[in-house]
Amino acid sequence: MKKNIAIVAGGFSSEVVVSLKSAEGLYSFIDKDKYNLYIVIIKRDEWVVKLPDGELIPINKNNFGFTEFGMPKLFDFAYITIHGTPGEDGLLQGYFDLIGLPYSSCNTLVSALTFNKFVCNSFLRSQGLRVADSIRLFKGQTIDTEEVVNRLGLPVFVKPNDSGSSFGVTKVKEAEALQEAISKAFSEGKEVILESFLGGTEVTCGCYKVKGKEEVFPVTEVVTPNEFFDFDAKYNGQVQEITPARISTELTSRIQSETSRVYDILGAQGLIRVDYIILPDGEPVILEINTTPGMTATSFIPQQIKAAGLDIRKVLTEIIENRLNS
Repeated sequence: MKKNIAIVAGGFSSEVVVSLKSAEGLYSFIDKDKYNLYIVIIKRDEWVVKLPDGELIPINKNNFGFTEFGMPKLFDFAYITIHGTPGEDGLLQGYFDLIGLPYSSCNTLVSALTFNKFVCNSFLRSQGLRVADSIRLFKGQTIDTEEVVNRLGLPVFVKPNDSGSSFGVTKVKEAEALQEAISKAFSEGKEVILESFLGGTEVTCGCYKVKGKEEVFPVTEVVTPNEFFDFDAKYNGQVQEITPARISTELTSRIQSETSRVYDILGAQGLIRVDYIILPDGEPVILEINTTPGMTATSFIPQQIKAAGLDIRKVLTEIIENRLNS
């Protein structure tokens, strides 16, 4: 009998639209001969499942079930593709653990750790990995502009610290613009991170591991005319994504090895993606770890899977079956 798979999208952040696109991507990628697929949309005020005919049916939050044609149905597995809370920060993972539903991504602890950029950087630094210098602010806290410039220099990136969103991010090049950038970042969350600017080549590398198997994908180089890899670069085509990256074989192997190491250090599950800046001296520095990477047809992970000569349908089946049989 086919297993029922929930592709869980939506969320509470500004990237709901992106999440829904990832859900459509996953719906096209996952093997429909093997699984019954449903897209579940989670918003603050409603949880619904989209039936094949387009009808939206309420989800029972007690067991994540629903009723189709008068018959109660339960899911066997949840593929989480929410970018931001509650799907990227561990909240949904905790809920699924409570009701005993297997899911695609990292567990509650790892999701919460990687979602909080400042805490994640501190953890990675303790493991001997290179990350940017940073300062964290909580809602209601202020910081003197001169202190920021003295500690981090200019330019400086100002970002929401507790949001999976691309919104609210500013590259501050002049001291006079700093406080406004902090206010903008706070509009997306309750914490803000200020990070030192790192100039160099931006690359990203995906990875997944299942029982007896490890796949680290080719590295993608990210080239954009924008000030940084912002929302327009990510989702409105203002970027050139080159896979494999135009870097040496030795550096490619090093980044792939580090991505694999990060996966193991975290105890990650499912697909993850690690973003780096390669400094002019050739040293890679970790920018961010994404435990629910985008899964549209043009997202990095599908690109890298294709470049690796792998079948994305088979990759997703391996991830699902690995969790169902664990």
